[in-house]
This record gives sequence, C-alpha cells and structure tokens, in this order.
Amino acid sequence: MIFKETHLKDALIVSIEKREDPRGFFARAWCSRELEGHGLRTNFVQANISQNHKKGTLRGMHYQLAPHEEVKLVRCTRGAIYDAIIDLRPDSPTYKHWVGVELTAESRDMLYVPEGFGHGFQVLQDDSEVFYEVTQFYHPEAERGVRYDDSSFGITWPLQVTEISEKDNGWPKFS
Repeated sequence: MIFKETHLKDALIVSIEKREDPRGFFARAWCSRELEGHGLRTNFVQANISQNHKKGTLRGMHYQLAPHEEVKLVRCTRGAIYDAIIDLRPDSPTYKHWVGVELTAESRDMLYVPEGFGHGFQVLQDDSEVFYEVTQFYHPEAERGVRYDDSSFGITWPLQVTEISEKDNGWPKFS
C-alpha cells in the first residue's frame, strides 16, 4: 500500500501497490499492520455502500459529534466521485481547510478521513458506487453536517449540483 499525505493534517490518500503479470494484477486493498504502521486507526466496525444514479449528485457534508466521531476509509467501487473533506477540529493547524480528491473505480485509491472531519462527495459519472468503512456505529443523535456551499470553507465542486437530499441541502452554515 502507498500512503500519500494531503495538505490536511492526518488525512491521507491510500493507493494500492500492484503486482502485475500477464494474468492481471494482485494488490493488497487493506492491511491493519500497514495502516497502524502509519499511525492510522484500523478498528472499523461497519461498512457502507452508497449507490448513486446521476452525475452531479451531492452527498454531504456529514460528521458525527463526540464521542461518536468516525474515521472513514472511502473508496469508489464503480464510476467516479469527487470526495471532499473539511478539517473541523478547532485545535488543528488545518482547521476549516478542505481538500478534494477524485476517487475512481479504475484508480482504486482510498481516502482516509480522520475523526473530526466533515465528509461529502459529488458523483462524476452516472451509476457510481462508493464503499466506505467507519470506526463507529451510526448514532443518529450525533449526526451533524454543514452546507456543501458554505463560504466559510469555499469548496469548489467540479459540477453543478443536480441532486441533493433535503437534509443535506438544509444543513446550517458553519459559524
């Protein structure tokens, strides 16, 4: 596995390391020893799938309040997405900064989203699917979010938002 830092503290892009031959390739998609060796959490308790019909669909920006904060390991298993995260940890040197990463089924890259980050994504291709693991069970009472278009962060989405849930469109501005 290959670990690449982003400009956000503790957030990483995790790539597979292919071993190719005439048959195709083999790669390790997840290894607790390698993640732990980079100081990352590995106690995932739940895996989720998000299937998305239309290009332009936006989901997010979600997070969970303490003590139910989640680490997420996100991968696009079909199609392509633009995955965006915001550092919402007040004591972090990258507080209120964001990064966006294109994740595709073809690249097989993953995004490691630390605790205390807001997370969302926009679908770049029709019929895209996202698979992600989390370190906490879902607690609806701890669910929160911020607006995807909040000027406090200035996230630049690659496409016009064509589909968004009422809940995601109704998250408050961050202030």
